[in-house]
Parts: sequence; structure tokens; C-alpha cells
Amino acid sequence: MAFDFLKRVFTFDQVPPEAPAARSPDEPPETATPVTADAKALQPTDPAIDDALPVAEDPVLAEEFATGGGPSDDDGAPEDDGQPVEEALLPLPPVEDIGDLGVVPLSLLEAEAELPPGESPTADIDRPRDIAVLPAGFATGPAPEPEAALETERLTWFQRLRAGLSRTSSQLTGQITALFTKRKLDDATLEELEDLLIQADLGVETALRITDTLASERYGRDVSGADVSRIMANEITKVLTPVAKPLQLDLNHRPHVILVVGVNGTGKTTTIGKLAAKLSGAGLKVMLAAGDTFRAAAIEQLKIWAERTNSHIVSSKLGADAAGLAYEAFEEARRQKSDVLIIDTAGRLQNRTELMAELEKIVRVLGKLDPDAPHTVLQTLDATTGQNALNQVEIFRNVAGVNGLIMTKLDGTARGGILVAISAKHKLPVYFIGVGEGIDDLEPFEAQDFAEAIAGIAE
Repeated sequence: MAFDFLKRVFTFDQVPPEAPAARSPDEPPETATPVTADAKALQPTDPAIDDALPVAEDPVLAEEFATGGGPSDDDGAPEDDGQPVEEALLPLPPVEDIGDLGVVPLSLLEAEAELPPGESPTADIDRPRDIAVLPAGFATGPAPEPEAALETERLTWFQRLRAGLSRTSSQLTGQITALFTKRKLDDATLEELEDLLIQADLGVETALRITDTLASERYGRDVSGADVSRIMANEITKVLTPVAKPLQLDLNHRPHVILVVGVNGTGKTTTIGKLAAKLSGAGLKVMLAAGDTFRAAAIEQLKIWAERTNSHIVSSKLGADAAGLAYEAFEEARRQKSDVLIIDTAGRLQNRTELMAELEKIVRVLGKLDPDAPHTVLQTLDATTGQNALNQVEIFRNVAGVNGLIMTKLDGTARGGILVAISAKHKLPVYFIGVGEGIDDLEPFEAQDFAEAIAGIAE
């Protein structure tokens, strides 16, 4: 069709053939021979001939140009006056939707009013369909099990302590059980046991006590891992009992000043917040001093703890003199008649002489305000540091007069036995131990509980 239309519109530069001569009816018609592109190229082009050629009539009507080639207007249609015509919109059916405002459709209310009492209008939707047989390859899912009631019973402190020390106890007891499997107790076995205990950071003194007691009771006889755990728990308890003491607060001296020291990352600021929570919960008036002026995060963290524990706080700008801040905090605590003042200090390595000298300055400034201040110097120890904690205690004790310990992060290491070695060597009171980040995860130190948790003895 398109090709016929082109043949009618365009002439393709062909000269119209002359009118054919009259043929008799019996003469067969001649077949037209198409002109190829090559033949057309060989034809001469003469301008005179082109001018004499007739122009083909354009088959496209003028009305079609006016309508863009589309259909013309129907007869009797109104003439276009040039103004836009608004199309009539069909009315949409009403939509009932329960939106964010929780509006219930009227139809649902009417349906519910017609139902018997106690029956829901969506009962048919909620009711599972009864399907007799599914096609091959399909199966119905199991019936949903009722949700188990949330366990609200909180673990006891011993359970949490044992869970926190599980890495330490499991490694130690596993090695001991493997050592004493079907084996009599002899000198070689005792020597291997002593090496295991020292590697567990229990210390040489405690290791010798355990092996000596074990040899006196079971030498030359069959020994099980349970026997060794029992003896180990008893000997560790004997070492730790003298240092498991409560923190004494002399409230005749108000405020009772607690200075918290330690190396970087031992949890000083968090420990201060937990102590403040315990003291303020007991009805004491507590004030905190953000003495770690080297770290902006420590200042902000202590402000959060002060808000959570309803404690007052004294802080200064970053880089301020820590000794001057301690002085201001002591005066403010005295003015407000606070019961306890807890002073945070910047973390410092024990081998940094200039930082240790600054710690000595804080102690001297407090001593000028009160000859007995600071009344308590607590050192926080990170259980993950292992044997390095022994050196930390010795140096901080000489510089700041440490008179009490708090062991933190016992839940993140298999080296919790270092507390036994520290207690055996320095014999400093151990007031609290921490096995987690929560406020309740810092609890008073109990020697027997700790020893049984280390030895892996169940409650």
C-alpha cells in the first residue's frame, strides 16, 4: 500500500510514455518493463525535457494538511473557538481506607452491628481455610508454636561471675583434666601441673601451694580433674580471703575523697559512674570531678554518669590543669556538704615520668586541703593485661599511694587468674570486680565465689 502511494505522489524522474497505439482486441497486452537504477543512471538528463514534463497531481487533500494528516472533523461538530475545553471527569467510586489516623470505615461498623454479639466481622478472613489435599510437591507449614514466655528471672551474682570467668576456668580445667586422665600423681605430673598454673597467671606462690597440698593428699594415687579443681579452689580461697574487704568510708571527714587512677583503657570513668550509682542509691550525696582533662570524651562520659546518678559534677575545659580542678572540686564538695567526692584522672602509662609527676601533684594539692586526703586511692586494673598488671600496681602504689584495687573486664579474657597473683604479692584490698558493662556488673569481691568460679566448680 505504501509503495502504491509513493508511486502516485512521486514520478521518480521518469519520462511519461507516449500514448500507446491502438491495438486490436485480439492482440495481447504488452508487459511494462521496470526501469532499474543502473538504467536510470545511464539516461541523459536534459533541462529542456525536465521543463516540459507534466507535474503529477498531489493526492493529499488540503483538509488533511489542516488536520495534521488526521481525520477531519465530523459534520455538525461545533467549531473550535480557540478556548481550551475541559474534559468531564468521571466520578470515582468511594474508597474506604483505614489510614494512619485509625479511622474505621462506616461499612465495617454497620457490618459489625448486624453480627451476633461476640463475633468479629473479619472472622471468615482470620479463620484458616480447610484444604483437603494439596497437589504433589506442596505441604502445609507446621502450626505456629506459642511464644515462650520471656525469662524475667535475673541471674545471681555467682552465675554472672562464673559466666564472666568461663574463658579462664574452661581453659584451665580443660588442661588439668587432660593432664590427669588415667594417670597417677608423681613428680613429673606435679611439675606439669605447676607449669599449667603459672601459665594461667595464678602466680608462682599460688601454684606451689596448690601442688604441695595436692602432693600431700594424693601422691602416688589416681587423681581426677575434679580432685585438682577442689584443692585449687580451696588454696585460692586462702590467698584471696585476706584481701576481700569492703571499702571503708569515713563519713566523719566530709567529703570522703576517692581518687581513681590507672593506665589508659582500664575502665576508670565507667567504674566511677558505677560507684556513684551505688552510693547515690544508698542515699549519699555524691560529687564527681572530671579530672581527665586530656580527653574530651571522658569529660562528656562523666557528665552523662552524673546525670544518670543524680550526682553533682565539677568539670573544666579540655587541657585544664588537673590539680587545679581537684582543688576546685574539693572546695565545691565541702561547700555543698557532699558525702563523697570521686575524682577521675587521666590514664597514664606507668613508665611516663612526667605524667606520674602530675599525679603526685594532685595528691599534694588534696593533702593541703585535708591532711588525710585523698582518703582512698583506687587503682583500676584491666584483667586482659595479664602479668603487666603486676608492674602497674607496684609503680602506682609508690607514686599515688594506692590502697585498694578494682579489677575490671574479667569477662573478656582467659587471664583472670592474675588477680590471685596480685593479691598474693601485694596483699592490697580488692574492693570490687567487674564482669560486664552494666551497673550491676560491678560487685563487691568475694574470695570463695571467685575461687570456685576460677576452678570451674558449680554452685
